Amino acid sequence: MRAVGELIAEVREALRAMVVPGVTTLELNAAAEKMMRDGGSIPTFIGYKPHGMVPFPYAICASVNEAIVHGFSNDTPLREGDILSLDMACTLDGFVGDTATTVPVGRISDELAQLVRVTDECLALGIEQCHPNNRVGDIGWAVQSHAEKYGYGIVRDYTGHGIGRRMHEAPQIPNYGRQGTREKIRPGYCFAIEPMLNLGSGGTKILDDGWTVVTSDGKSSAHAEHTIAVTADGPEILTLTKEQKRALYSPQAETATA
Repeated sequence: MRAVGELIAEVREALRAMVVPGVTTLELNAAAEKMMRDGGSIPTFIGYKPHGMVPFPYAICASVNEAIVHGFSNDTPLREGDILSLDMACTLDGFVGDTATTVPVGRISDELAQLVRVTDECLALGIEQCHPNNRVGDIGWAVQSHAEKYGYGIVRDYTGHGIGRRMHEAPQIPNYGRQGTREKIRPGYCFAIEPMLNLGSGGTKILDDGWTVVTSDGKSSAHAEHTIAVTADGPEILTLTKEQKRALYSPQAETATA
């Protein structure tokens, strides 16, 4: 899980650097698939087929502005002021790493910048709850409490999840909840935690392609996700690059934080 997490983190950061006005999500998708395969992994999303749905055709989900998740790549150039949610997963030696980030396209409004920032903060707060003997409800409570301070709509129709040999495993991890409820968190568990926040309501609808989920009121949405492992000492973020791991987990970083 550490190996696949690091690989998909490298893909995520490479794509972030490519996001500029004029690039297309099809170009980002092609780059992502190449990096995944060059790294010896399989793009997990391609051909993914939940019950009753057509297979997903792309290596990444590319969701622009009001698209929340599962967006299809296309040849429309991104525009200055857009926000782009990039969600991706790959499978390496039978294990899955899953991550997402929302990226500004050029300069964006203060309103959108705050939405992206708070979504990232909600992810960090949810991860902080992943200690042994806490409960899954504690994760959702942490996300919900912070998001509601800003009046954002919390997407309730789609959730985080357990992850390991399959992309979606038990338990579901909603982005709302009450402290001390749901499943007990134990060492060895791996979770994909992924807040999805909307500028307006938390309502959703699915487009005619059968996959793309958009906000029901047409307002923008942001999404962030890490795969984490629960250790005896607390959460370890698996979807970090080598450089990000050194910055977060080195003794020097701990001293600076203290």
